[in-house]
Amino acid sequence: MSIVSTLTQIEDQTRLGLVRLINIQAAKTHLSRLLEEAAAGEEIVIAKAGRPYVKLVPCTSSTTARTLGGWEGKVEIADDFDEPNAEILALFEGRPAAPRGGKSPKKAAGKPNRTRAT
Repeated sequence: MSIVSTLTQIEDQTRLGLVRLINIQAAKTHLSRLLEEAAAGEEIVIAKAGRPYVKLVPCTSSTTARTLGGWEGKVEIADDFDEPNAEILALFEGRPAAPRGGKSPKKAAGKPNRTRAT
């Protein structure tokens, strides 16, 4: 027997049809039955203080199979993409990283380094 008699039927504003509205206390009491009914395809709204709070709907699995090779010929991966990066490795090991491109950073002449005081 369904617990429809203890629940309120309300009109769903987003589409035609009825959605079951149940308060949190009743949902706690009848959770197993509500889960079974939701799994069967029924949409149930759990309310808090009379206002819709969450929607209980069944999970659906994907019905379309994935096709392999969809990116073939569209993407190139470099031969060394999985080689270790010396700069990142140095940072993980706590050593100072060598500047990129082998050049040291230049400071603008005559302009002091401004930092915010905290």
